[in-house]
Amino acid sequence: MRDAPRPPARGLRRVPCVLMRGGTSRGPFFLESDLPAGEAARDAFLLNVMGSPHPLQVDGIGGANSLTSKVAIVSRSSRPDADVDYLFAQVSVEQPLVDTSPNCGNMLSAVGPFALEMGLVPAQDGETTVRIFNRNTSSLVEAVIQTPGGAVAYDGDTAIDGVAGAAAPIGLSFGDAAGGKTGALFPSGERREEIHGVGVTLIDYAMPMMLLAASDVGLNGDETPAQIDADRDLYVRLEAMRMEAGRRMGLGDVTGRVIPKIGLLSAPRRGGTITSRYLVPDSCHRAHSATGALCVAAASRLEGTVAFALAAQAEGPVVVEHPSGAIPIALTAHAEGVSRAAFVRTARRIFEGNLLVPAALYDT
Repeated sequence: MRDAPRPPARGLRRVPCVLMRGGTSRGPFFLESDLPAGEAARDAFLLNVMGSPHPLQVDGIGGANSLTSKVAIVSRSSRPDADVDYLFAQVSVEQPLVDTSPNCGNMLSAVGPFALEMGLVPAQDGETTVRIFNRNTSSLVEAVIQTPGGAVAYDGDTAIDGVAGAAAPIGLSFGDAAGGKTGALFPSGERREEIHGVGVTLIDYAMPMMLLAASDVGLNGDETPAQIDADRDLYVRLEAMRMEAGRRMGLGDVTGRVIPKIGLLSAPRRGGTITSRYLVPDSCHRAHSATGALCVAAASRLEGTVAFALAAQAEGPVVVEHPSGAIPIALTAHAEGVSRAAFVRTARRIFEGNLLVPAALYDT
């Protein structure tokens, strides 16, 4: 018989945690009830857990990259139209900043499995639909999880670009995802305008973004993330544009915030709809944000946008090409906007246990 767990060392506290991959991202998942109360105390806790600020996050469980410095906070929902509430937190690697303004569709894909295994939602035999309310953007998402015999299945034959191997499919369906942060699909009232002499589309569908043609800033559009990241003068120029975009979108001063994100767009090269390089915003995503892909896909089907002018207009799913492959998105678009969007991701439960954190984080 295993011995009872010994108490943590003096001054430390055990906090239940599950480390999960969601789509092409990874991070710890917590029940909100296990975290310190209050926004300031919560953010201090998350910085400590991830090991920020530090370029290697050596004193925490962050992966020294924005894609692996993400957190999901989940609770049972009090809303009649949702089963669980999900709050996403982007923890800066090198600055003491926690940003809860955006959603993350990749981490979102692991929320359903986490909720089922934590007993927040009863699993059905076959597959289970989990209704998720995203607190970041006040939007509803339905996740369809494979649950044969009433248990979450992670193994399967679905592969997504940017992740090795295959796993069980997780279907994500977004209803009205327009204006979640700004209140409007096109918050400036224009489908195309100019910022610092460059044509842009400012759009808020699942993720607020500033979209522009890669060619307008001297790129082909098929550069690798490393090539883009090496051009720091480009980032200085784009950041100045992003500051103005944030103001025009009603987001105010977006210094230190990760929205609006930036999409550098070009024509498709591999039979898809459009090519995108997604900036997060101070580095280029090695694949593509799922919510960002939804935004790019929506813009590619709406006349008058920068994306529409570059996209291949054909029947069927919108396929957003990115550095690691592509994301197919089933989109229902009309002249005024998008009524529904859906795509498939996968997830993996990697580790479960307790994190040890300073007990003083709970004293405030």
